[in-house]
Amino acid sequence: MSEYAIQIENLVKKFGDLTAVNNVSLNIKSGEIFGLLGPNGAGKSTTINMILGLLTPTSGRVLVDGVNMQQHPEKARQEIGIVTQETVVEPELTAAQNLMIFGKLYHIPASELKKSVDFALDLADLNSFKDAYAGTFSGGMKRRLETAKALMHTPKVLLLDEPTTGLDIQNRTKIWGLLRKINKEQNVTILMTTQYLEEADQLANRIGIIDHGRLIALGTPAELRQKIGMSTLIEASADKDDLPKVAQAFKKAGLEPQVPSNKVVAPNTGKAVDKLEKLMRLLSESKVVVHNISMHEPTIDDVFLKLTGSEVRDQTGEDTSRTRVLMGRR
Repeated sequence: MSEYAIQIENLVKKFGDLTAVNNVSLNIKSGEIFGLLGPNGAGKSTTINMILGLLTPTSGRVLVDGVNMQQHPEKARQEIGIVTQETVVEPELTAAQNLMIFGKLYHIPASELKKSVDFALDLADLNSFKDAYAGTFSGGMKRRLETAKALMHTPKVLLLDEPTTGLDIQNRTKIWGLLRKINKEQNVTILMTTQYLEEADQLANRIGIIDHGRLIALGTPAELRQKIGMSTLIEASADKDDLPKVAQAFKKAGLEPQVPSNKVVAPNTGKAVDKLEKLMRLLSESKVVVHNISMHEPTIDDVFLKLTGSEVRDQTGEDTSRTRVLMGRR
């Protein structure tokens, strides 16, 4: 096994005059969980498609477990399992039958197929539902079955595009536990994109943020918080029409506001309590209705907002859900 599960070296992708990915270099260590974040159009999806060998780089190269994707695509793809944003299971087949068909597509020998299916069912905590039709499953169970399918050929790298989008917090937490289990017990390297930044904060050992085709930040969640140099943040939410007035009150209080979505956010560099009291007085004088006002330590959401000027949840996201990967034989 290579020291690095994925190596991206000076990666460039141009579409005519548009440079979608601009000289990105990144090493993802074997055995880590890595979160790749970026607003819509940042180059995240293009980067992922080059990792998968679905796009040819204009220049640079991608190695998967030491194998050059451009020179040996089938061999490199053998080491990747992918779970796209769109969950695809056959509703009229049982969980075991879904996995059986997928195992045949991966050319798993008939003598090993049942063992592989049982292993995947156990890993996804679906053993007791192996004979139940997938069409009767909840969204979370379908997502776990989809993840199990991606692991049938025992890949070294698992790539997930927004693994918990549309799931409630209970099912999201269950998926988080499954991913930690896969990573720890099977030593599978995980590369994930997500619109829930707390998900990256919870799961990822390291996070990379791409914007305008460049890798603009890289580090552990703690390192990224430290990078933006904020001790505390003051945040106020209000109706959209009232946000300009709220932002003006922030400025009068000596704060530098940003206005994403339905709130105003500003880093605090002075005495937090004094600034907060002054802001509340100014808001009261302006007679603007504020739904909520708070002060908190920076989160990964705040890091993303500071570095890119936007929020992931406000973006539609690049369409990696349409990605389809033809895996090589094992």
